[in-house]
Formats: sequence, C-alpha cells, structure tokens
Amino acid sequence: MDKQHFFFKLIPPRTTFPGDASAEELVLMKKHADYFAGLFTAGKVLLYGPVRSPAGAFGIAVLEVESEAQAVEIAENDPSVLVGLNRFEVAPMRVSQARAKG
Repeated sequence: MDKQHFFFKLIPPRTTFPGDASAEELVLMKKHADYFAGLFTAGKVLLYGPVRSPAGAFGIAVLEVESEAQAVEIAENDPSVLVGLNRFEVAPMRVSQARAKG
C-alpha cells in the first residue's frame, strides 16, 4: 500500500507555552521530542518542529504512514498527549513535492 500523508498539529495547553512551562512540563516535552525523533528515524515523519506564531506556539509534523488510523494512533500515543498536557489535530494532506533538508 502506498504511504499517505497527514498534517499533525500539536496544540499546547495555553498560548504562553512553552515560555512559561514548568519543570514537569519540560520533562514531558523532552519525551515528546524523543518520540518524534524516533518516528522520524523510523520513516513515519517527513518533517516536524515547533512553530513560534505571535498568536502562540504550536507543533507541526507531516506524517507519512499507511492510513489515517495509524496517523491518529501516532498522535494519541504522543507522551505529552497521553498525560493530557497537549491536544492534537490530524488532517489528510497531499504532499505535492518535498525536498531534503540542505
């Protein structure tokens, strides 16, 4: 089966996050970062990283997986989501072209 792409948005608990994250929240965000690094290495994430929007920071990723169910499973198993710190949105997308980081 061909891989499908999904836009993943990680929604933080407040608009001032991560600027006012507690020590416990920072530990959870480290677990989140490690989780996504592993997914990237496994070929399930095309790109990921924080967006520092004036309206409030959030995270994004483009997932490259077999199905929407797998994309949602990845999102639900994010350590920061599992404990209720962050929420997420997942939406199908079409990657027209991608270039390697250079």
